[in-house]
Amino acid sequence: MSANPRGRGRGRAKKSHDEAEHPDERWMASYMDMITVLMCMFLVLFAMSTVDQQKYIQLKNSLATGFGEVKSQKVDTASGTVVTKDQVEDGSGYSTDKSQADHSTASSGVKDTNVDPASTVVPATATKADVEAAQQELDDLRALEAAIKGNLAKAGQTANVQFTVDARGLTVRLVGSETYFTTNSADLSDQAKRIMDAIAPVLRTSAHDVSVEGHADQRNSTAPYATNWELSAARATGVLRDLVERGGMPGDHVQSVGFGSSRPLAKGGTDADLTLNRRVDIVVLSNQDQDVSALMPALAKAQDGARSG
Repeated sequence: MSANPRGRGRGRAKKSHDEAEHPDERWMASYMDMITVLMCMFLVLFAMSTVDQQKYIQLKNSLATGFGEVKSQKVDTASGTVVTKDQVEDGSGYSTDKSQADHSTASSGVKDTNVDPASTVVPATATKADVEAAQQELDDLRALEAAIKGNLAKAGQTANVQFTVDARGLTVRLVGSETYFTTNSADLSDQAKRIMDAIAPVLRTSAHDVSVEGHADQRNSTAPYATNWELSAARATGVLRDLVERGGMPGDHVQSVGFGSSRPLAKGGTDADLTLNRRVDIVVLSNQDQDVSALMPALAKAQDGARSG
């Protein structure tokens, strides 16, 4: 009986001795995790602080050119001059460097009157090749516009069709739904079909994809269409079907979409505003990439300014 307590006492003493020689080291795992996380954080901070010297130089030069402090070797109109009407006719006022101003149009061969430093905003990083490609694409779209306008004039249907050029391409805007559809209907009227007969032959041979986009005014739709989404989509599809079924437009080069009343051209509620918002846009999409197509609005604006001057 007396031996057992001594044995237990020796066991306890031995256990305490082992704990003193081998302390709990689990805290090291948390410490090492913290050190690893700190190392990763400093690596990320170092990577973020590393500057691409070449890109930095490009940015510095671009900003300097934009503020007119240095001359750019690329097509850059940021430091251009004001062009007067008499200078537009011979193109002498467009650039102090004739080599930069010599951009003949690709299709017509006439002198360039499209790069107006006073009204054209071309990024300093735009290359001469990009500007020339944008001008060529603009000329192509303008040729389509002229052909459609000619057909509409022959048919006597120019009043309810508008044209605009943006970075997407050429928009042929069919304004005023009453001209093209009866109330809450997606069936084209006889007048609408005459207008489509003037548009379809040009688009059929244009080698451009086409997006037909329906729009409605902000008033609620009535039966048989529950919302403006269905009404605008149905009208866009009606124009698409006419382009394909009667006009011979390749089906794999055309699409339709309905925007409802989400993209109004006019914010007011007058009859003129509502008429403008009830429309179908036939968008002839640009074949150029985004960087080139983005240059077209400025070139188109300068071209229109030169013509009106």
